[in-house]
Amino acid sequence: MYKRLFEPIKIGKVELKNRIVMAPMGNLGYSDTDGCFNKRAFDYFIERAKGGVGLIITGVSKVENEIEKFIPGTAPTPAINPGRFIQIAGELTERVHAYNTKIFLQLGVGFGRVAAPALLLTHPVAPSPIPNYWKPDIICRELTEKEIETIIQKTAEAAFIAKEAGFDGVEIHAVHEGYLLDQFAIALFNKRKDRFGGDLRGRLTFATEIVKAIKHLVGQDYPVSVRFSMKSFIKDFNQGGLPDEIFEEKGRDVEEGLEAAKILEEAGYDALDVDNGSYDAWYWAHPPMYQSNGLNIPYVKRLKEVVKIPIMLAGKLDAVEFAAKVVNDGISDMVAIGRGLLTDPYWPKKVLKGDIEDIRPCIGCQVGCIGRIIQPRPLCCAVNPTVGREKEYEIKPAEIKKRVMVVGGGVAGMEAARVLALRGHDVELYEKNEKLGGHLVEGSVPDFKKDDARLLSWYKYQMKKHDIKVYLNTEVTKELIDYKKPDAIIIATGSEPIIPNVKGIDSSNVALATELLGGVKEAKDRVMVVGGGLVGCELALWLAKQGKKVTLIEMLNDLMVSGAPVAHANRIMLIDLLKFYKVEILTNTKLVEVKDNEAIVETMGERKGISVDTIALAVGYKPNKRLYEMISKGYPDVYLIGDSREPQNIMYAIWDAYEVAREI
Repeated sequence: MYKRLFEPIKIGKVELKNRIVMAPMGNLGYSDTDGCFNKRAFDYFIERAKGGVGLIITGVSKVENEIEKFIPGTAPTPAINPGRFIQIAGELTERVHAYNTKIFLQLGVGFGRVAAPALLLTHPVAPSPIPNYWKPDIICRELTEKEIETIIQKTAEAAFIAKEAGFDGVEIHAVHEGYLLDQFAIALFNKRKDRFGGDLRGRLTFATEIVKAIKHLVGQDYPVSVRFSMKSFIKDFNQGGLPDEIFEEKGRDVEEGLEAAKILEEAGYDALDVDNGSYDAWYWAHPPMYQSNGLNIPYVKRLKEVVKIPIMLAGKLDAVEFAAKVVNDGISDMVAIGRGLLTDPYWPKKVLKGDIEDIRPCIGCQVGCIGRIIQPRPLCCAVNPTVGREKEYEIKPAEIKKRVMVVGGGVAGMEAARVLALRGHDVELYEKNEKLGGHLVEGSVPDFKKDDARLLSWYKYQMKKHDIKVYLNTEVTKELIDYKKPDAIIIATGSEPIIPNVKGIDSSNVALATELLGGVKEAKDRVMVVGGGLVGCELALWLAKQGKKVTLIEMLNDLMVSGAPVAHANRIMLIDLLKFYKVEILTNTKLVEVKDNEAIVETMGERKGISVDTIALAVGYKPNKRLYEMISKGYPDVYLIGDSREPQNIMYAIWDAYEVAREI
C-alpha cells in the first residue's frame, strides 16, 4: 500500500530518493540578525533528513529587506550578507545531503497586504491600494514598476546565492495563500493598468518573469518550484468560505487555477507545490482539526490533466492512508507533509518499516507551530517539545536510575511516564479512572476531534511499547505513597470543571460539558452552552451538528479571547462553523438563574428568559492540587505539572511533563 511513496522521482534533473516532501513552514526564530540560519535551523532540518524525507523545502527566506522591511532576524535573508549566508547554509546543505536528502531554499518575494504591521519597519505594500489583512484601517502602498523589477532581480540573485550554498533548487513563495505574488495574480487585489495587471496572464507576469530571470542567471537546469493554491476560498476581504458552503469565489476558482498552472508551467517552473486557501480563508492553507484529512484532494484531481511537471500536494496528509492514496491514485506525484514532520520527524522511516502505530500524530491545534509564530515565538510543536531544539532538548539516559511514581493518566502523566521510561527510570503510572486519557477521552468524542483520538491511541501504544506499569482504577493516597516510598513523584492529577454560583445550577437540566461528551448525560433539543472559550465553542458545534438548537453565551465581548490563546486559523474557522450551523451567539451575557425549561441571562444589565431544555456548562477548569498540597512538604522530590499546576492547553501539559521528566 505504501510502496509507491518510496519510489524515486525527478524535479527537473534532480532525483529524489522518495516522494515524501517536507512542506515549507515558517522559519521564525531560525535565523540571526544577519539573515543567516542559526543552530535551531540546523538541528531542525537535519533531524528531518535523518528521518528519511526525500526533499526538504525550507520555510520562507526573504529575497530583500528594503522595499518591504521586516525587523532583522524575522526570517533568513540571503541578500543581507551573501558571503556569510553561503558559508553557513553551505554547511547545512552538506549535512542534509549526507542522508541522501535533497533541500530547496524557499524564496519569499513578499507578504504584501498580509504582512503583520508589528513585524514591519516600513508601510505595507501591495499590487494596489488595498486594506492590510491584520489592520484593515491601514491601506497598503501600491508597488511601483521599478520596485517590482527590483524584486524580480533580487529573487534571481537569491537563487544564485542558494545554488552557491549547495541548495538543490529553490521554491518561489508564493502564488498561494494570498501572499504578494498571489495578490498580483488575483483580480480582487490587483487593479493595476500596467503590464503587471489586467487579465490572468498579465496578473501572472510578476511570477513568470521571476522564473525567467532565475533561469537566465542560474541556468535552465536549476530546479525552480512554485508554491501554488488552486482555489482561494475568498468570500470577500477577510471572509473565508467553508468546505460545504455555497458562495461566490472572489479570489481564484478551480477553473482559473487550472489556467494559471498552465501559464506557470509554460513560463519555466519545474514543479507545483499545491494547496488551497488564502489569509482570508486561513483555515485552508493551515488546516485545523475541523478540516478533513486530505482536504485538498478533490480540488487538484484535474491538475495532472493540464500540466506535465511534477505536483506535490499538501494538506493534512500525515495520516498515512491519505498520503498513500494521493500517490497510488495518481492525484499527485509527491506528498508534502508539514506539521506531521514536526510531530514526528521519523514519519518516513516508520512508514517504510510498517510501524504506523508508532507515528506521533499532528492534532491540528496549531498552538505550537503557527500560534507560536504569531505570538511571536520560535516555531515548535505542541505534541513534540523538541522541535527546533532537537539537540539541546533530546532525551538522555539518566545517570542514576530512580523509582518514579506518576499520579494521573492524562496527557501530562503519560508523557512524563514515556520520557522517564526512555531515560531508564522504573516508572509506575496511576490513574483513578478505568481508562487512560484524562480530558482527552471526552475531548476526542466529536467527529472533528479524531486527531485527538489518534494522539490518545499513540500514548496508549507508548505505554505498552516501553513496558510502563499502569494501574487503573487506583486513586493515589498519602498512605500509598508512604508504602511505595518512590524516589520521585510527579503529580498530574489534572483539572476539574468550574461550576458557577448561580441559583438553580444543581437542577437536573444542567450538565457539564464533560458529562455530555462522555455520554453520562444527554442533551435534549434546545441547548444553552454557557462559556465561549474553546471547550464551549467546540461543544456548541458538536451539538449543532447533531441538529440541536444551540444558544452559546459568553460573558466577554468575543469568543475564545481569554485563557490560553487559540490559534488564528482554528479560531476563525470555528467561529465560521458556528455561524454556518446557526448557533445563536450572545456575548456580554451571563447566566444568572436556572429554572425548569428556562435560563435567565443578563446582557448589559438587562435580564431575559430563554427557553431551553438543557444547560451545558463550559466555563473553565480549576486545578486539582489536593494530593500535591497534602504531600509536597513531606517529600523533597515532588513535581506538579499540566492542568494540576495551571489549566492551559494540551501543549503546556505535554511541555511541562517533558521538561520535568527529562531532568529527573
